[in-house]
Amino acid sequence: MARTAGEKGLTLLAGPQALDLIRDGGLSAASVQTILGAAGGPKWLVLVGLDRAIFFSWLSRPATPVELIGSSIGAWRFAAVAQGSRAANAHEALREAYTCQTYDEKPSPADITDEAARILDEYLTDDGVRSILANPSFYLSVLSVRGRGSFSTDKRSVVATGMFLAGTANVFSRNNLGLFFVRVVFSDPRNGGPGSTATAFMDGPIPSQRVALTADNLRAAILASGSIPMVMTPTVDISGAPDGYYWDGGLVDYHVTIPDSPGVRSDGIVLFPHYTDRIIPGWLDKHLPWRAPNPADLGRTLLVAPSREFVARLPYGKIPDRGDFKRFYKNDRERIAYWERTTAEGLRLGDEFLELVESGKIREKVRAFSAPGT
Repeated sequence: MARTAGEKGLTLLAGPQALDLIRDGGLSAASVQTILGAAGGPKWLVLVGLDRAIFFSWLSRPATPVELIGSSIGAWRFAAVAQGSRAANAHEALREAYTCQTYDEKPSPADITDEAARILDEYLTDDGVRSILANPSFYLSVLSVRGRGSFSTDKRSVVATGMFLAGTANVFSRNNLGLFFVRVVFSDPRNGGPGSTATAFMDGPIPSQRVALTADNLRAAILASGSIPMVMTPTVDISGAPDGYYWDGGLVDYHVTIPDSPGVRSDGIVLFPHYTDRIIPGWLDKHLPWRAPNPADLGRTLLVAPSREFVARLPYGKIPDRGDFKRFYKNDRERIAYWERTTAEGLRLGDEFLELVESGKIREKVRAFSAPGT
């Protein structure tokens, strides 16, 4: 599809500090301190082009290590792009395996978990794990949660009750999620010093702890980060972490934001390649339009997302989502064609991003967040 003059491909929104930095001097690779990856399942397919542009062209060899902090599919993406010389092949293997997943009948949580493990096998080998842990350019952090109470089991009826209770409690205060979950940040052991962005999660009201990523737990951490309650089975007793049942990090950190913390470096950009222009703090906040991040947490954030005009031009006028498995039930060929078309259209977003940063036009394109989380 050729783009006509005036069409908008990308939306760029920035917090106050990021906006000042970009309008003063543009956006350089050297200014990026942290990159965030949101949960969202198939929605990530519209970002394939941005991932390729950012990680395999613009930011392929950063002068100083960049922190990659991802939840659920965001962690899966980053576990591909952090594989050093293997990264481009790993990213494409993830895209292909994820797109082509199929189910003969309505799958059980165990079936979906098995398929997720198969996808993981396709792009994250033992050599890939070693590459991530030795990569001098990127430090990976994977967000998951350890269940408490009703989430300390794999019994669906109990977990279903827990989801109802957690959802109800979350309406009154997001802090109530601490009654049900402990945030667990699995992070590169090289990235534990003062100033690390990952340390900011330790200061918030939701109980949190860090666990070092190792060759023994990295794959389990990635799988756990995407283990959606009622959809998949939990990951149990991860090596090096407290015993328990581990679930999708998006329950607490759906669209990842970094809590404002005085102990974190504040001189760099937090880059957020995202599939929407709205930032939703937790998965249970999706239907709470008033729930948004603390504006102070967005100060250094630059959000780069497909514009609403771009999305409206996609097949079906939307980006892929988990509902497509029902929408195209027993018609995987059409779903796969739709997902591949979205990926192909999204390649233009990567080209546009590179043109904006290399020409300096990003200084005119970027806008302030008009309201928290928009």
